Amino acid sequence: MKIKVGVIFGGESVEHEVSIISALQAMNKMDEEKYDIIPIYITKDREWYTGDMLKDIDSYSDLDLIKKYATNVVLCSDKGKFVLKKKDGIFNKTVTDLDIAFPITHGTNVEDGTLQGYLQTVGIPYVGPNVYSGVVGQDKVYMAMIFESEGLPIPKFTWFYDSDFKDDEESVINKVKTLKYPVIVKPATTGSSVGIGTASNDKELKEAINDAIEYDSKILVEEMVENLKEVNISVLGNHERQKLSEIEEVYSGEKFLTYAEKYLGNGKTKGKMGVKAPVKSKGMASASRKIPADLTKDERKDVEDIAIKAFRALGALGNVRIDFLVDDKAKKVYINEINSIPGSLAFYLWEPKGKSYSELLDDMINIGIKEYKKREAKTYSFDTNILAGYKSNGVKGAKGKLK
Repeated sequence: MKIKVGVIFGGESVEHEVSIISALQAMNKMDEEKYDIIPIYITKDREWYTGDMLKDIDSYSDLDLIKKYATNVVLCSDKGKFVLKKKDGIFNKTVTDLDIAFPITHGTNVEDGTLQGYLQTVGIPYVGPNVYSGVVGQDKVYMAMIFESEGLPIPKFTWFYDSDFKDDEESVINKVKTLKYPVIVKPATTGSSVGIGTASNDKELKEAINDAIEYDSKILVEEMVENLKEVNISVLGNHERQKLSEIEEVYSGEKFLTYAEKYLGNGKTKGKMGVKAPVKSKGMASASRKIPADLTKDERKDVEDIAIKAFRALGALGNVRIDFLVDDKAKKVYINEINSIPGSLAFYLWEPKGKSYSELLDDMINIGIKEYKKREAKTYSFDTNILAGYKSNGVKGAKGKLK
C-alpha cells in the first residue's frame, strides 16, 4: 500500500514562489510506486488548496484559476485519520486522507515553527524541523546566541528591535559602531537574502537598517568577513545520527549571495530542475557554484565538525543546509546560518555523494516517521482530571472551589 504524502508549500512568506519551485522539484522526484503524492498549496492569503493541477508550474501563472479549479480544503483529524476536508459546502466532504505531511515551505509564517505547530496540534506525522528547531532555524538572532553559547566561530554581532531604532536612532548607530565596518545588516527572520544589505559608513548603515525594518521587527548586524568565500554543506538526520553531504562553494558578484543570484536565474545552471514545464528559476540549484568547494583539508574538517555541532545545538531534524563564511586569506571558518528547509532541499549537495534526489526524499520521510513514533512514545498528559473535584471560587459557570 502506498504512503499518502501531503506536500505542503506556498504560504504567506516573501519566499512564497521559491517554495513552489522547491515543492514541484520534490514532487516530481518522489517515487510514485511508494507514495501517493497529494499537493497542498497555501496561497498568500492563507487559503489551502489541493488538486493534481498544482503539480504543474503553469498553474501558478494565474492564481485565480487555482481558486476556481482546485479544491479549497482544511487539514484536520477525523475519527483517527488525518484528512483534507472541503472548506465550503454543507457536509464538508473529505477529499482525501493523509499518512504524513511534508512541508516544503520557506520563510516566515511557514518554516519558522508556525506550520509545524499546527501539524503537531492536529497530530499528523510530518517531515523536517519540529516547532523548536523551526523557530531557532528561522531567527538569526536566536541562532547567533546559541552558536555563541556553544563556542562555535561566528562573526561579531549585535542586534536590536525596529522600535529601538525609531525611538533613538543615534543610540542604535553607536551600538552598531562597536563593531568594525563594513557590516552586514539582516532582518532576523527572513530568508533567501531578502532585506539584507551592507554598510561601510553611518549613512549606508541607516539606509540598510531602514530597508531591513521593512521586513522584520528584529535586526541583526554582523561584521563582514574579509576575503570572503561562501561555502555550504547539508546535514541529514536527527540528534542521534547525522550524515554529511558534499561541500559547495557559491559564487557571487555582490558582497553576499543575493536573492536574484539564488533564484532569478542569474547564475550558471547545471542539470534539470525536474518540473513539468520550463521556468526561469531552478531554485537554489541555479546559483553559480563549485562542487566540491576549493578548501584545504583543515578547512573541510572545520566545516564538517562545526556543521554537526550546530545541527545538534539547534535540535535540527531532517535535511538542512548550513552556510559558512571563510576568510580565504586567514583560512578561518565562520558559521553563518542554518536553513531548516533549504531551497531545492539542497538535493544537489547529495548527488556527488551518490545519493539521488529520490533517495534523499525517502530518507527524509523515514526520519519524519521515526520522529513521530518517538513523540508518540513520550508522556505529554496525565490520565487524571483535576476539574472533577473543582469547586467554584468566583469562576463563572463553576460550582464550589478547588480543594
